[in-house]
Amino acid sequence: MENFVFSINATFPIFLIMLCGLFFRKIGLMKEDFTAALNKFVFKVALPVLLFQDLSVQDFASSWNGKFVLFCFLVTLLSILLITLISFLFIHDTGKRGEFIQVSYRSSAAILGIAFIQNIYGDGNSGMAPLMILGSVPLYNIFAVIVLTVTAPSADGKRRRPDRALVMKTLRGIITNPIIIGILAGLLWSVLGIPQPKIFAATIKNIAVLATPLGLMAMGSAFDLTKAKAEVAPALAASVIKLLLLVAAFLPLAVLLGFRNQELVALLVMLGSASTVSCYIMARNMGHEGTLTSSTVMMTTFGCAFSLTFWLYLLKSLSLI
Repeated sequence: MENFVFSINATFPIFLIMLCGLFFRKIGLMKEDFTAALNKFVFKVALPVLLFQDLSVQDFASSWNGKFVLFCFLVTLLSILLITLISFLFIHDTGKRGEFIQVSYRSSAAILGIAFIQNIYGDGNSGMAPLMILGSVPLYNIFAVIVLTVTAPSADGKRRRPDRALVMKTLRGIITNPIIIGILAGLLWSVLGIPQPKIFAATIKNIAVLATPLGLMAMGSAFDLTKAKAEVAPALAASVIKLLLLVAAFLPLAVLLGFRNQELVALLVMLGSASTVSCYIMARNMGHEGTLTSSTVMMTTFGCAFSLTFWLYLLKSLSLI
């Protein structure tokens, strides 16, 4: 029951903030141009600063576990490849395929990972969460840039063919992507052990806390129920993959390899937490409509309170955590 209450408290406020954005649009407070500007601000400033804040203060050296980081990396890579294969079989619209791939594999790892582990094992015991973030989040974002660039609709609405220009645009997108820059800056700051003066840390924190609420409200404001009805089937499929299938496929392998306790909880968050709001922010900023993405984020945010509680209960019942 304690884990269920924690899951509800962690996920339902996120869902309600999305609804606030929808409500604000209905009463005229969040118009289309304001929502577009908000999306751009979150993508270029708030989200990169949030990831920098999360990573720059972590002590990776003291808790280093190369086997665990490698496992997170390989599982993330394999998940992306499997979902890409599934998308070619069932999603025929190229633009929607890009959204489907991204939202099916990309978790709220950086936001929920440390919180879940500290809730179970106590404050100051974030343990494997930073290593899970290191093994998965950079890969999340690099592949998101590749997938969304390659599948983005062209100006004339025709499918883009791979060519040198598209390859160069994809590479530029990876190098200049604000979220990837935020991750690399945070990792470098942590590795070099650069101190953060109180004024600097407070400023970073004040900007970082804007990312999630503003991103969620922007997504809620842009949410179109009429369009979303047409995306129910692929959004439901993506949600099942995100909350159930990836966990069922890879968590038993983690157990067989000897991972336990904090390692399994971190992997559970990586594999089975809600699709992150940055999926929507990145999709919109890279030329996609975003309806499939926002629908899936809403479904997984609502559903993961129950699915994560189920998985935690199962792991505890088997004395694995």
